[in-house]
Parts: sequence; C-alpha cells; structure tokens
Amino acid sequence: MAKRDYYEVLGCARNATQAEIKKAYRRLAMKYHPDRNSDDADAEARFKEAKEAYEILNDDQKRAAYDQFGHAGVDPGMASGGFGAGGFADIFGDVFGDIFGGARGGGRQVFRGADLRYDLELSLEKAVFGDTVTLTVPKLVGCGTCDGSGARPGSSPKACATCGGQGQVRMQQGFFSVQQTCPQCRGRGTVIGDPCKDCHGEGRVQDSRNLQVKIPPGVDTGDRIRLSGEGEAGQNGGPPGDLYVEVHVKEHPIFTRDGRHLACEVPVSFATAALGAAVEIPTLDGQVSLKIPPGTQSGKLFRIKGKGVAPVRGGPIGDLICRVQVETPVKLTDRQKQLIEELDSELAGASNKHSPRSGSWLDSVKEFFDRD
Repeated sequence: MAKRDYYEVLGCARNATQAEIKKAYRRLAMKYHPDRNSDDADAEARFKEAKEAYEILNDDQKRAAYDQFGHAGVDPGMASGGFGAGGFADIFGDVFGDIFGGARGGGRQVFRGADLRYDLELSLEKAVFGDTVTLTVPKLVGCGTCDGSGARPGSSPKACATCGGQGQVRMQQGFFSVQQTCPQCRGRGTVIGDPCKDCHGEGRVQDSRNLQVKIPPGVDTGDRIRLSGEGEAGQNGGPPGDLYVEVHVKEHPIFTRDGRHLACEVPVSFATAALGAAVEIPTLDGQVSLKIPPGTQSGKLFRIKGKGVAPVRGGPIGDLICRVQVETPVKLTDRQKQLIEELDSELAGASNKHSPRSGSWLDSVKEFFDRD
C-alpha cells in the first residue's frame, strides 16, 4: 500500500513550524500509543506511521529532501525506524521529555560551583565617593596538588564501568527510555581508585582568597556587586560560581541619607535665630557657609544644592537638607536669668508682633473655648 503524505499523516500544513509538527505528533502518539491500545492493530499501525512522519519532518535536512522529492528523497531505512536505540525511544524522549523528565544524549555531568555572599560594611564617605577594598573570602578552590582531578599525582581517574564514562545510565521499560545519573560515579563519568591526599578525591579544598574590589561611588545599603567567577570552584570541570558583595552603610554621626539626598541638623543659638547670622555647615567634601535669616524658627529647612550623593545608577547629584534646631540656653546664672526676664517683659507688650505664631495659637485656643 502506498505511503500517505507525511503532512497529511500529522494533519499539518506544509509550512507548519517545528513546534506545530511536534504538537501534532504528541497528540497522535498519545492517542494511538500501543500501551493504550493493546488489542487494536490499526492503532499500532497509525502510531508507527505518525512516528515515521515525525522522524522525517522534525529533521530540517530530511524535511527539505522530502519537500523536493517526496518519499523517494528520504532514506527508507530511516523511515522504518524501530523501537531500539535511535528509534522510538529517542523520539519519545524528545517529545515527552518535558512531561516525564527524561534527558537525551550522553555525557558526564559537570557541576557549577556555589555562589557566595560577602557582607561589606562601608562608611558613608566611602559609599558616597567610592573606594577600593581588599576582601578575604573563605571558599572551596581547586586542589593545587591534583589540579582538581581528585586523583593522586601520577595517577588519573578511570572511566566508570557502570556508565562507560557517560555519567548517566539508561533505563528501558517497554517503549519508555529514561536516563538518570549514574549511581556509581554520581554523574562524574569517572571513579578515583587512588585519591589525592590533600582533597581526598574531591578535587577541591577549603582556602581563602584576597580580592581587590572596586566600590563604585553612590552605593547604598542593599546594593550588590557581582564578581563573576569568584565563587566556589566547580566540580568535574564545571565553571566556578559568582561572589556577591552586599553593601551595608554604617550610621554617620552627622548625616543621614535618603536616596540621593543627605540631611543633617544644625543647632543654632537663640541669638543667631533671632538676629540672623552666617554659620559654617559641614559637608562630606568640606564646609560651606549657610546664611540664617533673622527670625528663623526651630525646624526650618534649608537646602544646599549639589552636596548630596551622585546615584550609582546615574542621575543628578542630590542635595544636603539642613534642619535648624534652636537651642534653649541651660545652666543660666542669676544675671542671665534676669536679662532674659527683662527681655521677655519687653517682648510681651507686643506678642503678636514678636511672636506671631504664639499669638495666632492663643487666639485659636480662646476662640475654641468661647464656642462653649
């Protein structure tokens, strides 16, 4: 009987994508699978027909030959397939690997080294302006005695007899073929008969490394700096992990930080707040002069442009926010108390003029109680 067109078998258009072809085959394979239709010879024939069509159309070269020459353009031997190695088992693993967790192909397993985290404390100055610091990082590194092989110098690992050096073994049950990690060598593909005396066959030893790390200007608490390849050494030839340096900025005795802005309190005397004056304000890169106008109240905010932080991810430099704190005199002498009392008497005669907020507040309180 003449073979049907492969596209017709799978129910796909001739311009179908590989994903559409795979989806069509999956649907037919599930429908006509022999395990589901043990007493239906027609279902088994349909299953083999679909499998044959998929084998051709899933291969770009074979598909191109089929599109040009039809069935005569493809190797009949490849179409006949079979249920041994390279036949249905591989096709089944390709289509249903995501369902059953199967893996295709051989090859020993390699293991990437673990990522590490280092908590770095920085002063505010170093976080704002950047710095270069030296870190001592304890970690697993490749054994220098055996060059990471795990075998004693002069010897070498042998291919695992269980998996033949592949690191994986294939389990065959009917139509199902599943690969799993070799239990003998644990995926390495080799076994060590004479282990290295320093690493005891692990290929890695515990050690410490000194690293020079450049801290970019503007970092803040919670920022992480990734150092590629500076984590723990991999196993079985695998790549090393990464090192993540996590920044923690220490509290500063003068400044607090809010993103790109800095803030500080500026204590001033009663006379300075009342009469006004120029006061020296500290910044992270020197002092600046701040003019306090006469009559400044406690809590007044002043902004000094460009004396904040340049954000590490770019953007304009922040500002320094200065909050004036008027200090009340303490430990007064009798003479000082007398002078303040005299001043208070002088000011009391025109409280609304000299203390407008106080006068306004008292008027509001009086109005509140008069409503009753």
